[in-house]
Amino acid sequence: CVCDNYVKRISGYLIEGVINESNMASYDLFIERVKDIHKIGAIQGHLGWDQETIMPAKGSKARSEIMSWLAKEQHERVTDESLAQMITELENDESLDEDQRANVREVRRRYDKAVKLPSDFVAEFALARSQALVAWQEARAESDFAKFKPYLAKLISMTNQKIDFYGVEDTRYDVLLDEYEFGMKVRDYDPLFDGLKSKLVPLLQRIMEAKKLNPDPTLPAELTFPVDAQTEFCKIVSSATGFDFEAGRMDASTHPFSAGLWPGDTRFTTRFDEKDPFSCLYAVLHETGHALYEQGLDFDHSFTPRGDAVSLGVHESQSRFWENQVGRTPAFWKVVLPWFKEHFPESPEWTPAELNKIANCVEPGFIRVEADEVTYNLHIMLRYELEKKIFNENLAVDDIPSTWNKMFNEWFGIEVQEDRLGCLQDIHWSMAAFGYFPTYTLGNLYAAQLLDAMEEELGDVDAIIESGQWQPMLDWLRGKIHLQGSKWTPSDLIEHATGAPPTPQPFINYVENKYGKLYNL
Repeated sequence: CVCDNYVKRISGYLIEGVINESNMASYDLFIERVKDIHKIGAIQGHLGWDQETIMPAKGSKARSEIMSWLAKEQHERVTDESLAQMITELENDESLDEDQRANVREVRRRYDKAVKLPSDFVAEFALARSQALVAWQEARAESDFAKFKPYLAKLISMTNQKIDFYGVEDTRYDVLLDEYEFGMKVRDYDPLFDGLKSKLVPLLQRIMEAKKLNPDPTLPAELTFPVDAQTEFCKIVSSATGFDFEAGRMDASTHPFSAGLWPGDTRFTTRFDEKDPFSCLYAVLHETGHALYEQGLDFDHSFTPRGDAVSLGVHESQSRFWENQVGRTPAFWKVVLPWFKEHFPESPEWTPAELNKIANCVEPGFIRVEADEVTYNLHIMLRYELEKKIFNENLAVDDIPSTWNKMFNEWFGIEVQEDRLGCLQDIHWSMAAFGYFPTYTLGNLYAAQLLDAMEEELGDVDAIIESGQWQPMLDWLRGKIHLQGSKWTPSDLIEHATGAPPTPQPFINYVENKYGKLYNL
């Protein structure tokens, strides 16, 4: 009897006109299908992590083919007509609760986009991305754009094909922006970035003038910080934030990243510079913020959209909160200074204030991930403007390095000497993640707004940080952000968490107050 019932439930979605099960049975079958699709994504994530960390070089060809096959298999499941039939039925089911409706809504959104892409295109695109990642790693190591150029050209061409498949309402770049922060378009980002730039550029100029009278402290040129010691120090700091190393791990990669593979397995990476331990430390704090979000998602909604992080902008708010609002404060250094001295006994007798000043040194530089909070968003705006040129103005691939270098010199006042420090520094284009970069700025804005709301409820956050007991901050983020998953849209989530719609003003106040004090402006 049980077997017969099961066959009826399955066949109800395979044979037109034979749907006789209850609404709950329909939802159960729907979510079972959805979880299978998510599990394929988890396998893709695991293989992607492996490819960037420990995969042997000669495994790249087979890995690319496997990734291509998985992408096609997942796409065919997402676009299956029987799944669409389930979605339509459940959209009209008023008995579903809020979490169930969120799952139906998010799968509908994914289906509506995926069904516009041919399966063969999806497989070919996945293959091209996997091949481009390996080419980028080699090109970056040799600082040679020419080695990456043909792969980048193919990804841009295929991304333009994808835009055509989806269809353009306003600008071509809008189609890509929407993939990473639902609803955000050029018309939203342009005024946001213009407003931020109008505040940040004068602040940067004032800071640079102040530095002429009082130069920033620097790391002694002769001092080295062994990789083993950096690894252990950073693991202690990551653990202090609440990251569970029994449910995750830290490794090294060309470009730091975080991957929430599945419940109980969240991984992040960093990179090392023996002359600068801050490069590793703040990469670890940043990626730990991402990883804490993944570890904090609601286990009861695993492998469903409701159990996913809601957007990259919100994801970045978690990483930037731990990296900056926690990690770049005197209170933080009062806690971690003993660990720092233990692992780097050759270092000078720095005070927490001195280490905090080094950590917050404002200096225009080449590398985005190592930029201070004043110049960081200018790095994002440059990439945003360049991607607009690529997709809205057909900037030729051959012209990308020279255009990048010209814009960088105009914006930052320094010349890019090699591709490794310019257009090859980020991993994103090798993954065809065009439209991703603006979410970093959204993350900065959301983080500052969350900090204000946290202080209203918990009191002085600096005092909490200085206590060394950081669990109250994590618990607050767990309840307000992590456990909510994709129940709401990103902007609704921020409004639920803070009591106000997303706004840049808290970030402007935060950065002006912080750096005004640091540089006595």
